[in-house]
Amino acid sequence: MLITRHAEARAVLDDAAYVPLPVRQDGAEGTLAWLRARVSRFSTGEIHAGRRRVLVELLAGLEPAELRRAAAAMTAERDGDWRGVPTAVLASALGVEDTDAVPADVPADVPADVPAAASGYLSGEETPQADAAVARLLTLAGVPVITLLLQGHAATEALIETALRHAEPGDDPEALLDETLRQDPPLRATRRLDTRTGETVTIDLVAANRDPDVFADPGRFDPTRGPSPHLTFGSGVRPCPAPGHALALAAGVLDALLSASPPPRPR
Repeated sequence: MLITRHAEARAVLDDAAYVPLPVRQDGAEGTLAWLRARVSRFSTGEIHAGRRRVLVELLAGLEPAELRRAAAAMTAERDGDWRGVPTAVLASALGVEDTDAVPADVPADVPADVPAAASGYLSGEETPQADAAVARLLTLAGVPVITLLLQGHAATEALIETALRHAEPGDDPEALLDETLRQDPPLRATRRLDTRTGETVTIDLVAANRDPDVFADPGRFDPTRGPSPHLTFGSGVRPCPAPGHALALAAGVLDALLSASPPPRPR
């Protein structure tokens, strides 16, 4: 079943009977499949609740405003070369650093390994490169921290890239990001399994976020629209645990990039 309307999407996301599609549980230890079987995103019930609590506790120790400042500073230091900045800032805040203590035969490289592992994290596409990256990351951190790094990379860098395509010099970063999340989200669809019927439900987030019953002139990109009830960060029983942190990292990058831009052009 395909869902495109906002109210119907909310109803599914609010109903605990709809759960993520199952992931395989027999992956070899240290592989991407093994990791996916141990994270909150793809688990259900009390297991999901427990894993999510660990993430929330980790995030509680991070101040979004500080993440934003650090992302802006690093972007400026790199002369606007922003790729990898959100991952580097988040990794540092979580205490993950490349270290000489890592065994020589598994040299970890956080800036390279997070993207490599994140490439199949959401889709489940398994590759030797992703498996090797997961194995190296596990020498530096546990599953909860790696979970935050992979989810942060998969969502935040795509959000920044899309926001920059829409940006005009002088745009407010927060408003620009909010409208980007509504109209052109990095995750364009999400799927759930109805545990009562066995049916797979696909929520078209792009369509739901442009539902004319909820959003005026929904096809127009308008950063002055103000905060909107988009569903990009989820809703109901399984919302994203870190929307404020993701937005802070993205806003910090945009703070540096947009402040360095020439004067705004008339719209």
